[in-house]
Amino acid sequence: MNFVSHLECSLTGKRYPAGEVMGVSEVGKPLLVRYDLESLGDAVSKAELATRRGGLWRYWEFLPVSQAENRLDLGEVVTPLIRLQRSFAARESGELWVKDEGRLPTGSFKARGLNVAVAMAKELGLTHLAMPTNGNAGAALAAYASRAGLQATVFCPADTPEVNLREIAFQGAAVYRVDGLIDDCGRIVGAGKDLVDWFDLSTLREPYRIEGKKTMGFELAEQFDWELPDAIFYPTGGGTGLIGMWKAFSELEAIGWIGPERPKMFAVQSEGCAPIVRAFVEGKEFAEPWEDAYTIAAGIRVPVALGDFLILRAVRDSGGAAIAVTEADIIECQAQVANGDGLLLCPEGAATYAAYRQARLDGLIDAGDRVVLFNCATGLKYPMPEVTATFDAEAPNAYSRFLNG
Repeated sequence: MNFVSHLECSLTGKRYPAGEVMGVSEVGKPLLVRYDLESLGDAVSKAELATRRGGLWRYWEFLPVSQAENRLDLGEVVTPLIRLQRSFAARESGELWVKDEGRLPTGSFKARGLNVAVAMAKELGLTHLAMPTNGNAGAALAAYASRAGLQATVFCPADTPEVNLREIAFQGAAVYRVDGLIDDCGRIVGAGKDLVDWFDLSTLREPYRIEGKKTMGFELAEQFDWELPDAIFYPTGGGTGLIGMWKAFSELEAIGWIGPERPKMFAVQSEGCAPIVRAFVEGKEFAEPWEDAYTIAAGIRVPVALGDFLILRAVRDSGGAAIAVTEADIIECQAQVANGDGLLLCPEGAATYAAYRQARLDGLIDAGDRVVLFNCATGLKYPMPEVTATFDAEAPNAYSRFLNG
């Protein structure tokens, strides 16, 4: 069973039936899953939840999959909160935590959304799934589609790192390079829907990836003993996770597990691709597509986001902000946290640390605030500085270099 009552257009509020194959609403906007929260709240308690093991399926009452056999398991975990203590910004803060999503299957937080989306595709009888990706989402789709016995086709920008392409292919998906960015790949997927009869699993073009991503919000609430942090810094491309957490907090309040207080939500982008930041600064409801997008943080290189207005609403309603950081800051912060706290952030995760430093300087965050930064993938998937030092034990005074630290 599940507690889903209906689907709802995120822009107009129009209702659509649950349990049917759906993409976007009739006005082309994301559909949100709505639940009978009164019945859901009667069916589960915090105490019962505390006895459960595993990862996101611990919250199955809050998720849309009806049949337990359709839940896909690749060893998902509740990702840890790691407190930064020695990095520069951490020394001047109250509590600065990293939610390390790199511990999930396929090494990124994309595992959450794609797990639930593929599980629902299986439950609804779909057989062929397709999507555009900058890398990590495609890897998650490939893994969970293989687990579910479904066909997957993935299109990537031509400059997608080789490790991502090989990971996608090795886990069973057909993967193709495209001369363009992720929005160009998305147009290919959309154009092929009628020709190939695949289902478009692009970000927010179906209702269920957001349901998997919202479990980040449930985990945060539970890890902080049902008191939310003061601020969340989230690397924002399509923004599914930020939107999902905002939805999770609303659902938790509706069943009485938390109060009305919310974290300030910070959408973090690169100066080379910052459509949400520009719209936030200009006071607009929707973001204009970003021209000539570039950034080493490929996961946030999204020139246009279908859920732009939902991201902006959450940021504004929470009293947060949208912040763009430089490429140099991303590189510096990645090295600083690795050297200072031993935590290997991906570039997108490093961007949240850079944005936090900027927010502190701008007075958007107080010294005593409890802050969570999202590291969305393992840093092991990304290039690191080359090591050139050699050691010859037979050389004169070979060990002298170590005597002064």
